Amino acid sequence: MYDNSLTVDVPLGPFEGTPVTVHSARGRNAKLHTTTDCSQLRTSAVTTVRVPLDAATVGRLCAQCWSWGPWTRPGSGLGVFLRALGGVGLLFQLQCYAGPDEDIDWDSEELQAAAGLLRLVIAHQADEEDDEAFDEDAYQDARWLRDRVFGLWRSAAQSLHEAESTAAMFPWLADWVRPKLAAKMHHLEELRGQAALFVDPTGILAGAAAAGMSEPDLPVSDPAFGALGKSGDIGKGLKALWHGWQHDAARSRNGSTRPSYAVASLMRGIRSNRKGYDQAREAAELLVASWAEHARAAAAADPVPTQLVTATLSEIKEKTPHRPEHGFLHDLDSWTLGVLVTHLTEADWGRRTLTLHVPALVAERLLATSWPLACKPLADDTEPPNGDEHSTTSHVQPGVFDDTPVLERRPVSVEHLRALRTFTPDVDPLFIVFSTSGGAEVLPLTVIEKRLADGWQGVIVAGASDLPASLIKPWAERIGTEPETGTSLWPQPALDADDPRFGAELGLEDGGPLAAWLAFDDRDRERNLRLLAIARGVHDLRTLDGGHDRDGRGRAVPWEVWHGLLAERALDLEPFESPSGDWRRRGSGIPLGALTDVQIYTTNANPQIQGKGHSPMCRHSNERGAADDDLLTPADLLGRDDLRNHWCRKCGGYAVRRLTDTQLSYYRAAHRLHNLAQDLDRQGAGHHHTDLETTAAELASLADWHPIGERHWSGRGSGKWRRIVCDLQNKVQALHRRDAP
Repeated sequence: MYDNSLTVDVPLGPFEGTPVTVHSARGRNAKLHTTTDCSQLRTSAVTTVRVPLDAATVGRLCAQCWSWGPWTRPGSGLGVFLRALGGVGLLFQLQCYAGPDEDIDWDSEELQAAAGLLRLVIAHQADEEDDEAFDEDAYQDARWLRDRVFGLWRSAAQSLHEAESTAAMFPWLADWVRPKLAAKMHHLEELRGQAALFVDPTGILAGAAAAGMSEPDLPVSDPAFGALGKSGDIGKGLKALWHGWQHDAARSRNGSTRPSYAVASLMRGIRSNRKGYDQAREAAELLVASWAEHARAAAAADPVPTQLVTATLSEIKEKTPHRPEHGFLHDLDSWTLGVLVTHLTEADWGRRTLTLHVPALVAERLLATSWPLACKPLADDTEPPNGDEHSTTSHVQPGVFDDTPVLERRPVSVEHLRALRTFTPDVDPLFIVFSTSGGAEVLPLTVIEKRLADGWQGVIVAGASDLPASLIKPWAERIGTEPETGTSLWPQPALDADDPRFGAELGLEDGGPLAAWLAFDDRDRERNLRLLAIARGVHDLRTLDGGHDRDGRGRAVPWEVWHGLLAERALDLEPFESPSGDWRRRGSGIPLGALTDVQIYTTNANPQIQGKGHSPMCRHSNERGAADDDLLTPADLLGRDDLRNHWCRKCGGYAVRRLTDTQLSYYRAAHRLHNLAQDLDRQGAGHHHTDLETTAAELASLADWHPIGERHWSGRGSGKWRRIVCDLQNKVQALHRRDAP
């Protein structure tokens, strides 16, 4: 078990002296804890204080709290630094693969013997089924030992990469970490030497030659292959045999595979007692052997000159539920790994850059591929690249995130965000940022990264997790827990405009519960509410969708939050349609007023473009965002009659940005006014009877409608609204006179 405790000799750099909150039992020498829930804090009399993070504090730290405790908010600069050190971070990696493992029970003689046995098997193409002298157990043990050595070398290289790249983000650690990294480098070289014992340099050349071979003329007409079927079947089988052999030989660190293994796929599905089976198998093995001999001959003819090549490994991609950890050395085949352990001359593991001195044939193959190893030639008189030194302003320090007042914030850089992503798994997906070019904005982390790549300069003001708990927690308490099982989160909408719940499904009030109740657990519940709160002030929701992150794990805004931002209920715009001659269904010409700027998002608003329009959340749209959507307004819908057959019937074709309280109030008032107008028209035509006194009172209240928080309404459409109300009031008076006795 490695001891990865923070010790007093670890430099704290610019974070030294930062105030931190700690908890302890009473006593001058009591251990300091980061949480009152720590199992090592066995007292009910807990003292909570703010102390500077310095050597004295470090010396009293609880080891358990240090490694895994929540020292400070993870997204802060100090949080990033401490997460980089603790857990399985830098302090742990510096102890891993720093010297021989006491659990390893093999020596150099055993390695030499295992490597010799494997070379002997390949050289003589021994077959365990026919060769009585073949020792299956010894062969399998040798293969296990080879794979174990290569596995240790890859793990040690990845550990060194993680340690070097982490230390590079915090330059004040350079002098302290240098001897520890040197020990890891020395041990890595020892492991590389052990792995190189299992690689045949001539086999590496043969593999490169096999990769460059063109498809030979295949003996389709040879009667020895008659057991394979007709001429067409023989041709397909031999072509597959060729490509299978070339694929395996080009990826073998020894440049060849056993003919019996290569031929097995060709003979699969053919009974062994079929006439001509043995002749076909023997002919195929001879054919494969001739290809292997051709590759060895081409390798032997390779000119003596060698070439320097720089190779860049891909970034490590974290393990996901659908894919194991990949990138770095994980995606390299046996041939490429053999090249690295045999021809490596210089290595900057922190930046994943290696320098190889390889034969010309090997260099030609390396330079012909770009993934998973990106290679380029390096002149003999050129120094191996070590990468440009980062500017000191690119290192994580106080003021980049939320360690200082806003006035003292520092411009954020790509390196800052890379450190944030690396050491903060649950990094905030949305941030409030400020720049002189764009002012205050809410942007996804992916969009900030793209802007920085284009030269944008700005500071991070706050993330979603920085929002005051004094606002978020009461909101969560008002929302309450999810309804009992069997209760729909999407109740049927009220149809009567006089119902207090009419249109509620379109409003902001119903958005919060959806974002919370659709969350996976309580932690996601509060996170969704924070994201919803920070996103509600964004002018155009399409800017929140920065696409998938660099690891392809998901979009910035969870789909539950999109339900809190957008409503998939269709707007009933009949009150705002122009009056028509059909008294049974016609508009009242009510102005859009407060609804003028309501945003409507659809995946396709152009009937000339193939494909139906969908809501951004519709399962038929294959989207969970709005980046590429069309943005419409209610006026666009009123002016078009070509969309009904163009839009998805499941979701209605679009989603409405949830209405503010003022917009929802106007939406309800407009429907009430429209219903009154319809009732009066029908009564005037003799088809309906209504209580004129009640109607007059309702019109009086509607005449005085005004936005919430204001005394009067003098905005767009207010004059037309009053004229419509006045006309209806005159109509009520006329009906009074008509119906008077």
